[in-house]
Amino acid sequence: MVDVSQHELVPDHSLLDEPEHVEEVLEEYNVKKTDLPKITRTDPALPDAAEPGDVVRIERDSRTTDTAVVYRLVVDS
Repeated sequence: MVDVSQHELVPDHSLLDEPEHVEEVLEEYNVKKTDLPKITRTDPALPDAAEPGDVVRIERDSRTTDTAVVYRLVVDS
């Protein structure tokens, strides 16, 4: 079976595992957790440990800023 998360075109997905890190992100963007864009738990690029309610940091290559970081809230579906 192919591990999609290891494909070169899939950006890095990592869990924000400390509540303090999540709070820092929410404070920086002045949003609530539920305001974050959603990503389903069944997305193959997510780390295996991701559970609904977790926040995932996605780091993509960008032409304008070298790397672009976005955050997503893991939901059931």
